[in-house]
Amino acid sequence: MPIFIFVRLIFIILAIVGIFLTFPVITALACGEFFTLHWYLIPMLSTIALGSIFYFVGKKTKIKLSTRSVFAFVAFAWISISMLGTVPLLFSGYFKTFADALFESVSAFSTTGATVLSEVENLPRSLNLWRCEMHWLGGMGIIALTVALLPLLGVGGFQLIKAESTGPDKGKITPKMASTAETLWLLYFGFTLAEAIVLKICGMDVIDSISYAFSTLGTGGFATMNSSIASYNSPAIEIVCTVFMFLAGINFSLYFYVISGKFSEIKKNSELKAYLSIFGICMVVIAILLIPHYGSFATALRYSSFQVAAIMTTTGFATADYLTWPNAAQFFLFLLFFTGGCSGSTSGGFKVIRWVVLQKQAKNEMLRMLHPHGIFSISINKKAGRKDLVFNVAAFAFVYFGLVGITTMIGAFCNLDVFTSLTASLSMVGNIGPAFGELGPTANYGWLCPFLKYWYCFAMIAGRLELYNLIIFILPDYWKN
Repeated sequence: MPIFIFVRLIFIILAIVGIFLTFPVITALACGEFFTLHWYLIPMLSTIALGSIFYFVGKKTKIKLSTRSVFAFVAFAWISISMLGTVPLLFSGYFKTFADALFESVSAFSTTGATVLSEVENLPRSLNLWRCEMHWLGGMGIIALTVALLPLLGVGGFQLIKAESTGPDKGKITPKMASTAETLWLLYFGFTLAEAIVLKICGMDVIDSISYAFSTLGTGGFATMNSSIASYNSPAIEIVCTVFMFLAGINFSLYFYVISGKFSEIKKNSELKAYLSIFGICMVVIAILLIPHYGSFATALRYSSFQVAAIMTTTGFATADYLTWPNAAQFFLFLLFFTGGCSGSTSGGFKVIRWVVLQKQAKNEMLRMLHPHGIFSISINKKAGRKDLVFNVAAFAFVYFGLVGITTMIGAFCNLDVFTSLTASLSMVGNIGPAFGELGPTANYGWLCPFLKYWYCFAMIAGRLELYNLIIFILPDYWKN
């Protein structure tokens, strides 16, 4: 891809993100935080001005994206967006180093939700809104938003969204990729608006209801209170957040099928069945294990359902310090660090569909041992699965857990104990947020050394982009003509 086209598209995307700085500007005006306005106006006006110039200059230039240029563009776009997100944070003065501001920005856009802050309640309300809004933008995907808003990217729109979206099997739910992106974003916006309204009814003020709706639907987990959702001590708010975390962890394409009346597509969806089973089993088992801790099954179910939803969908909210729970309950939460939500959702993690594929393939291998001359294939959504899908998942598993292993080693070299380092690595690559040990739900990442923060930034973006988009650059073949 010519350099001009590459730079042009980057600045257009930055301008789109810059437009969304309008929300913290409005919040600052509404709350009388006039001293914060330049934090948002400078990056907002700068990116919009540059993006507008690049949009009109070369508007008639035909865009053609090669496979290599797609990987480079998506990776560089996410890095650029993360850098833009650091600007208001650095201007604010609440983040003392560039490493802290970059970590917070990457954590926000990648929907990880790990923070370097110990006192988020001290932040201006407009800055807390911006932190949560970055979750929302990163959740459904900034490239997908760009494709939806700018048909000029239609030439390579499908390639771009494939490079950004999650799951081993990507496809269109409408004939045109721009229409697919628009549909998904409209569904996303509708869910966000619905949750914000319900949270307001349940007792949150307008700004908090919007902030938590951003965090929940983006499955990010940033909060405006030091104790997260627990600060409200409201079963109603917890139920609302649990429901919407659960919904955000489902493939958004299935909601399109609901609207269009294609219920048969939902009934036969293998991943949804597994997602419901894992969620339900873990929720009930942990609730039973927590009865001695909380005194009643109803109270135990309240906390278990919320925490299972928070960890499985990689949102990372907390209503309790699960490190004080019985060891058996912690074990089941630990297992959820390996699952993630559904493909095509805003959740991070390994994804349920990959475990479904691996489980079915493992069963077939055992059947093949019993019947050496038999022919076996996996069935996904009641259709014979392609063999290349199994290869895809196996390769991804190798890369995914390989990166977790390397990140664990680096954490250990930076003086984290092995279990803390392992769970933090799963959290960073899986975009979960909290971990165990010294980085549990009541801790923060601010005390880590700068090098580890930078490495975690790489791990978070790699996890958000399904690994290959960043790791592919280390292959010599990528650089060959």
